[in-house]
Amino acid sequence: MLPEGIPYIFSRLHHILFPPLSVYALLSVVDTQFPTYVNVLLYVSSLGVYIALRKIRVSIKEAREMRQLNAQRPPMWLGKYPGNVDIIGNMLEENRTGYVGDLMTNATKTLGKSFGISVLGDLQATHSFDLQMFTTDPNIVKTILATDFPGYEKGDQFKFNVKSVLGDGVFNSDGELWKFHRSMTRPFFSRERISDFELFGRHADDAISKLASRLSEGEAVDFQDLVSRFTLDSATEFLFGSNVHSLANGLPYPYTSPKSSSNSLSADTDLFANSFNNALLTIATRGRIGPIWPLGEIFKDKTAEDMKVITAFIKPIVRQAISQKQENAKLGRDLGGNGKEEVAEGETMLSHLVKSTEDEKILVDEILNMLIAGRDTTAALLTFVVYCLARHPHVLHKLREEILTQLGANRSPTYADIREMKYLRAVINETLRLFPSVPFDLRCTTRPTTWPANSPGEKPYYIPTNTITSSVIYSVYIMQRSEQYWGPDALEFDPERFLDERVAKYLTPNPFVFLPFNAGPRICLGQQFAYNESSFFLIRLLQSFDEIDLASDAQPPETLPPAEWKNKTGRAATEQFVPAAHLTMYAKGGLWVRMKTASVTEDV
Repeated sequence: MLPEGIPYIFSRLHHILFPPLSVYALLSVVDTQFPTYVNVLLYVSSLGVYIALRKIRVSIKEAREMRQLNAQRPPMWLGKYPGNVDIIGNMLEENRTGYVGDLMTNATKTLGKSFGISVLGDLQATHSFDLQMFTTDPNIVKTILATDFPGYEKGDQFKFNVKSVLGDGVFNSDGELWKFHRSMTRPFFSRERISDFELFGRHADDAISKLASRLSEGEAVDFQDLVSRFTLDSATEFLFGSNVHSLANGLPYPYTSPKSSSNSLSADTDLFANSFNNALLTIATRGRIGPIWPLGEIFKDKTAEDMKVITAFIKPIVRQAISQKQENAKLGRDLGGNGKEEVAEGETMLSHLVKSTEDEKILVDEILNMLIAGRDTTAALLTFVVYCLARHPHVLHKLREEILTQLGANRSPTYADIREMKYLRAVINETLRLFPSVPFDLRCTTRPTTWPANSPGEKPYYIPTNTITSSVIYSVYIMQRSEQYWGPDALEFDPERFLDERVAKYLTPNPFVFLPFNAGPRICLGQQFAYNESSFFLIRLLQSFDEIDLASDAQPPETLPPAEWKNKTGRAATEQFVPAAHLTMYAKGGLWVRMKTASVTEDV
């Protein structure tokens, strides 16, 4: 299969060649002879004229639409160079060394909660200024996700960016295909299925045992790596019926340890996880570069090698499920739950999906999409909760007090127990507010529309219809850190805000200021599963440990917060790790910690 760069160039050759060929044809029929340098100048300038004429044509169309909608152009984020290549470069640099979201946050302070940016254009673009709209307005986000859901979709550009990894799965599809994926997976998220505490318990106890063993050696532990293994094992058992035992491969040692030479990626599950992370980073970089990213992949698809590892890991599991279904059919076995909407007792998600289709590609795509939801998002949540508890010992103490009061030092929680633990939910919600698993998301409009202007009384902003490069980006990450929506202490970690009068002041009037699991028809089906799994793990963790400290000495030096961050405003000035994001948030270089084992007799 060709890298996307080659088809990208060939699909645009007619745009590139048509202008100079037209000039050549015109010169061939006239008698006047021009010097060679003039001919060359005419050939080159013809492309600029062609692009300008296309832009003028579309600009006239858009001006007509704006008049019909009684709208105006949005405020624009302008860089120093054409195509705002300097802003794109700054975004890529922020991803390497900056604090996630700083550029966009600063732009909102200057331009307002909604604005546009012109990205480096594409010759196939069909609108005049290659617009990407950005918003942190919860009312507009509500429109995008809920009240005008049919007016916004993932769009062709996003799907093109991530197709080599996510295929046509539920996170990368629109319309009937999205409905099909959604209908396949929805029945599996019943209360009984998402409250399988026996499954959580096995893997949580395994992870905490590995954690305790490594800490007993006097070594720091990468907590992000630990919970990524925990969520991978529990997610694969939930999806496939048997887990991949990534915890059995052993935890990595810190780079300072003499034993770090034993760190390797020899196990299949470690290779899979590493390749998955690399592939997600690649597609995130594509999004930051914009629609011309294929020019950087002319000779090689940068996800290809990682996807070989990923598909080699997933395909045998999918094929086994298909074969098992076919074998059951031959033997006339009735496993129950024959309807697509019905889940039989003991049925795994994969075996349930196989009832709807035996198409291997559809199944592989869906499983990969579900693994992102089941592994990455919950691992991120647990990582950031532990980071916040390490930074705020008084919160850790209060949370342990609630856990020990409700359960004692040893009893595993039930669904009813977790429902009673209000402070635990507040800690999780406050972590999700500051560190939402998916910090930025993207849609495209399906028709010309408008957004309310930043200033009341002004004409609304004109948003063109879905095109090659036009897109709508909204950030719950920036919105949930905004003082406008959360008060003057919005950047502080304070779980009490979900329990005191601030709920009625900020959240109740507009629930769309807090969207860690999205909203509307695309709301995360696994929301309650994530709450249950993370709650269960945190309870068992804090029954075992009563102190958590960040181990900055074990953190790889290149992943520590840069010294210049201390001169920044906001959380960056005091942050003690480097938050980063591809499709989901994560801690760059991991989150290395030390913990103190609690007394076995401790109780409240």
